[in-house]
Amino acid sequence: MKLYNKSELMPLLESFGFNFSKTLGQNFLIDKNILDKIIDNSNINKNTNVLEIGPGAGTLTYELCKRAKKIVSIEIDNALIPILQHNLSEFNNFTLINDDIMKIDLKKVISDNFGSEKFILAANLPYYITTPIIMNIFEGGFNVESMILMIQKEVADRIYASPGTKNYGALTVGVGFYARPEIICQAPPHCFTPQPKVSSVVIKLNVYEKPPYYVNNKEMFFKTVKSVFSQRRKTLVNSLSGSPFINCDKVKIEKNLKNMDLDLKIRGEKLSIEQLAELSNQLFK
Repeated sequence: MKLYNKSELMPLLESFGFNFSKTLGQNFLIDKNILDKIIDNSNINKNTNVLEIGPGAGTLTYELCKRAKKIVSIEIDNALIPILQHNLSEFNNFTLINDDIMKIDLKKVISDNFGSEKFILAANLPYYITTPIIMNIFEGGFNVESMILMIQKEVADRIYASPGTKNYGALTVGVGFYARPEIICQAPPHCFTPQPKVSSVVIKLNVYEKPPYYVNNKEMFFKTVKSVFSQRRKTLVNSLSGSPFINCDKVKIEKNLKNMDLDLKIRGEKLSIEQLAELSNQLFK
């Protein structure tokens, strides 16, 4: 079955009376080259568990099922369930869950299907849930080995940004704290049906066994990060001292910036993850 072939995919979808949903951001991959790159870079084998979010018609799912130990796919669209069941009926290592990833008890799903074993996350994420999904997986304490994601180029640019650039922000720091991002390939609009208005990127997040940045209080570290980037046009001193998320006076902030040999007029977007961690550690001992 070649679900990446539009001439095969579209008649199949039509036979089930399926209509694409703009609300759900449905754009199905129809490019074998990109599909191959996703598979090749996922390092999936017969010992790998995979959690897939948004399988669509099952283009990637089909290839994953041929290689992995177990696949659990979560799909919100009721109309896709019979299509997925049809397309993946030959596999006994496939479990399909019809639910909303933003509402489902993910801990129970992972525990019930993978136990304490590691898993890889594979997902084609619509723009509006990309950040919450990524951060929920990181902060949920799940035994995730890596994430291979199809996301909008704009989000990928933010994840992969460097300090001091316009795209560098809370998402960059949040992802970079937990994982090493790696761009796999670009996916222009013509690689999908229907064609989206924006380009996409396949990105792999190689999750650290242990974050390389020491923080003595993770909650306060992320509140510091949130304070810095919610008022990024202000100096670091002003954004922190005026933050509704933390309670810290200017004198203490200025003292610690001097200890770190940083200009008192510096903006927070100039600080690396390591520097933000050091500052948070000093402010909230």
